[in-house]
Amino acid sequence: MKLTTLPAGLAVALLAARLGVATPEELFVATPLTAEKSFTPGVEGPACDRDGNVYAVNFAKQQTIGRVLPDGRAEIFVELPGKSTGNGIRFARDGTMFVADYVGHNVLRVDLKTKAISVFAHEGAMNQPNDLALAPDGTLYASDPNWKDGTGQVWRIDLKGKVKRVAEKIGTSNGIEVSPDGRTLYVNESVQRNVWAFDITKAGSLKNKRLLKKFDDFGFDGMRCDVDGNLYITRHGKGTVVKLSPSGEVLREIDVLGPHPTNICFGGKDGRTAYVTEAKAQRLVKFRVDRPGLEWQRWQER
Repeated sequence: MKLTTLPAGLAVALLAARLGVATPEELFVATPLTAEKSFTPGVEGPACDRDGNVYAVNFAKQQTIGRVLPDGRAEIFVELPGKSTGNGIRFARDGTMFVADYVGHNVLRVDLKTKAISVFAHEGAMNQPNDLALAPDGTLYASDPNWKDGTGQVWRIDLKGKVKRVAEKIGTSNGIEVSPDGRTLYVNESVQRNVWAFDITKAGSLKNKRLLKKFDDFGFDGMRCDVDGNLYITRHGKGTVVKLSPSGEVLREIDVLGPHPTNICFGGKDGRTAYVTEAKAQRLVKFRVDRPGLEWQRWQER
């Protein structure tokens, strides 16, 4: 009699079915959410609203913001005015969407109910606002790379839309995030492959710049925190998301089914679904994680 050995995962699933218990879910394994080429190569964002819908820029064509339902169905949510083109997206606790408009040197404000679009902040000295981070008090921070010169800066945008430069003469600033306690701002440099940490003062300025982690290869793009303060950073060119502890230790790396992940957010009913925009396949992918994202937790605190 020939014996057949079942794959471990299948064996566990069959045993669970026989016993009538739920199988453990598979974590950190990416699957497609939207069809290939549903977005343009400029796919970026993404961010989740309170209902778990995912918003990402340049759906179907440039200068749009697409809305993707949790089941993968997608549509154009709004078209941006003039030459405005979006990049990073963040949601305030009241549901207001903020969009980095890198062409117009703006941070745009979008009302989810009326779909009205207005300029929340403008600064002509910006190279191109790239990604946005949100502090617990609603203050925004914008990364601002100069790709031609390999330099960058960081801007603070207060609750009234007033813009102030808080860091300059750094590398190509791209991914940006605030720690769960609101005391640390993380900024990565795509070309130099550094991840920096700054202390945030009570006035919202930055001090005590220090290197959290340097990588030897590939690039960086967007990054977001989970509730424990771990950073999930997209590795542009490598096709992964790296999970980094608050002390700079690499905890794991997740394949995201394409070489050019551009950004990441957290959502889902429990905050443990990560959504990643990937520019080569021009789509969104998702994977489950072990702890909720910080963005999702802040939705629950409203």
